[in-house]
Amino acid sequence: MLADREAAAPPTLRQRRRAAATQEILDAAEQHITAHGPAALSLRAVARSLGMTVQALYHYFPNRDALVTALITKAYDDLADAVQTAVDTAADGADPPRLVVAAEGYRRWAIAHPEHFQLLYGTPLREYEAPADGPTTRAMRRMSTIFEREMFAGFTTAQLAAADTPALSPALRAHLEQLPPDGLGDLPPSATTLLLSAWGHLHGLVVLEVFGHTSFTGDHQAEIFRAAMRNLLEDVHRRIPAHAP
Repeated sequence: MLADREAAAPPTLRQRRRAAATQEILDAAEQHITAHGPAALSLRAVARSLGMTVQALYHYFPNRDALVTALITKAYDDLADAVQTAVDTAADGADPPRLVVAAEGYRRWAIAHPEHFQLLYGTPLREYEAPADGPTTRAMRRMSTIFEREMFAGFTTAQLAAADTPALSPALRAHLEQLPPDGLGDLPPSATTLLLSAWGHLHGLVVLEVFGHTSFTGDHQAEIFRAAMRNLLEDVHRRIPAHAP
């Protein structure tokens, strides 16, 4: 059919040139963030580094927010790729558990890319607001899906619903039940609270290390992190009944 042929048509020369220029701008912006931090990002500085005018850059990114959104989306995708690659190297039933391996992949990426980690989780950029349910949200959900899968692998929905957690208020339970199905909405509220609590623990340890607050532990930070992730996973699984009531 004509529609199928049009869909399969290779990109035009103009489209390829635009894609190449867009990637060059993103690369320059990433280099600028690495050198000066996310707060110093500006279209003028990026354009200057490429030998182009700000007006020319506007043809690819109409404003700073559009560039920041593209950078955040790429950073989330790079982080998710690192986590998934780590999980792919772990055999089923091997030690450490796959959730611990995923957490360690997260930690390694954050340590190797502190400026980009800061772009994602540091002080919010002044006057920037991510588009609602836009590419940054979808990229973030991709990563959370990996941790959800590895944390609750092997458990049924009924088991997760019966997890031993503090009683939830009716308002909180109703809110969790209304979350979108492509996010955390496919989990029972009790499992969602377990996942969010575990995520806060995991992420908090990484933030402390990336920003230098655990340097007093010397070369033992990786060992401490692995032990903490083992304990976290054991505690979560201990709260989930072996058989659904």
